[in-house]
Amino acid sequence: MTAQDWILLGVFIVVLIATAMPLGWYMARVYGNGKAPGDRVFRPIENGIYRICGVDPSGEQRWTTYAYSVLGFSVVSFLAVYAIQRLQGSLPLNPLHLVGVVPHLAFNTAVSFMTNTNWQSYAGETTMSHLTQMTALTVQQFLSAAAGMAVMAAFIRGLARQRVSTLGNFWVDLVRTTIRILLPLSIVVAVALMSQGVVQNFVGHKPVVTVEGAKQELAQGPVASMVAIKQLGTNGGGFFNVNSAHPYENSTPLNNFIEMWCILVIPFGIAFMYGRMIGDKRQGRAVFLIMFVVWLGFSLAAMHLETSGNPRLAKVGASQTVTASQAGGNMEGKEVRFGPGESALWAVSTTGTSNGSVNSMHDSMTPLGGGIALTHIKLGEMTPGGVGVGLNGLLVFIILSVFISGLMVGRTPEYLGKKIQAAEMKLVVLYILAMPAAMLIFAAAAVLLKGALASLNNPGPHGLSEILYAYASAANNNGSAFGGLNAATPWYDTTLGIAMLVGRFFLIIPTLAIAGSLGAKQQVPSSEGTFPTHTPLFIGLVLGMILIVAGLTFFPALALGPIVEHLSL
Repeated sequence: MTAQDWILLGVFIVVLIATAMPLGWYMARVYGNGKAPGDRVFRPIENGIYRICGVDPSGEQRWTTYAYSVLGFSVVSFLAVYAIQRLQGSLPLNPLHLVGVVPHLAFNTAVSFMTNTNWQSYAGETTMSHLTQMTALTVQQFLSAAAGMAVMAAFIRGLARQRVSTLGNFWVDLVRTTIRILLPLSIVVAVALMSQGVVQNFVGHKPVVTVEGAKQELAQGPVASMVAIKQLGTNGGGFFNVNSAHPYENSTPLNNFIEMWCILVIPFGIAFMYGRMIGDKRQGRAVFLIMFVVWLGFSLAAMHLETSGNPRLAKVGASQTVTASQAGGNMEGKEVRFGPGESALWAVSTTGTSNGSVNSMHDSMTPLGGGIALTHIKLGEMTPGGVGVGLNGLLVFIILSVFISGLMVGRTPEYLGKKIQAAEMKLVVLYILAMPAAMLIFAAAAVLLKGALASLNNPGPHGLSEILYAYASAANNNGSAFGGLNAATPWYDTTLGIAMLVGRFFLIIPTLAIAGSLGAKQQVPSSEGTFPTHTPLFIGLVLGMILIVAGLTFFPALALGPIVEHLSL
């Protein structure tokens, strides 16, 4: 790593923490029952939405009703996105006169954006009209993120409350998240991105003449508004095929810095929000440290590997050192304006959340560098995780750690004064097993089917990594692609869509069930025998639990993919 990489990382961490803490305080007020900043501006808008939709904002829901609301809203979202794609050829704001999207791709895309995955088996600028990009995809980037944050708020209420049967109101949480958090931040970020050259217009393709005199058409459209929420909502679905590697989405190093900040600020801010909502800031700091330690460790490892270069190129005499004329390191698949260090930092940040946007091609990273990105996804995307769902996953692992530590010392496990019993642990096990099952079963089937293998551009261990990455990305609702895999086929569109559904709803429903179970319990006063859950010892226990579960589940697959490829260099 160069001095520039260290300075970048240091400044980024300072800015991130300095902004995440006050954002966490603000979000805690938004989801609380008292007054919140901006009430005079936002409350009339919210009340108008409630009246139009027939929602009683004072009525709270049991966890089952909350879950039905999430599922019903998701079904309507899926149908709307699917219909707009299929009918786009007959709808306005279609300057390139694009036809309707084929059924299997429309299904995959509708599921993808409804589940906050934003996996894209298409080139946006040549497949989707401006109307589809704005009213179907960008709108879902707001709403799917807001739904995830709403479930998170309900989970926290289940931990904080006692002897209650309700967790809040999904429709209120959805509206407040969108109106008070995501929309204001997106407006500010979109303006900042436009100042850096990100385009925002309704033009189709703009004809230009190159320096050599050749004619070329440059894709245009409402890009900045989509990029802002794709990052803030940890969505990742870009306007262009190459996502944030495209200069119209990510134009300058400052632009790149802003977008990386957008990816991480809400997930890290949620940790501080959590401490305030449960009335114990120490718990929030413990959650933040667990997230931060893993993210920082993976970031340093990936940045070191990518800036060190490819050993095979070094053997044949290719220079990968930093000079005045070259960035050095492994530059394959990376933009010169970012370099290997900044690209690796982005790769770790996007795979540690459910974001999925890319500013470089992960397929071209070194075997171990790409393996780090793949491993980070497989941890379950809770370090720091996507908006809302990351905290949910981490709290599930905290409950698992509390339960195992309680068994080790012969005490009834407790977290925040709530006893953790068999009912909660069954739901925890379901939560932990759902994603690996969806990922590994479909990946195993893909490597056995000739039709699925025909989509690979690379044989051997690297091809296996490409398949594993695709299903890990789908099952974790990440959406980034390793590359080198043609996923625009009926097999991959269908199976990846199913994996996305499993990764979304087989996690959300157990989360709400755990919240409902814990919310109905009486808090037990702490005593000398209570295991503290904010100490360095407990933080280390949770970190170890995450790594052990991930290692036991995924190490054989990783050994056959990126590890074997690295050893073959």
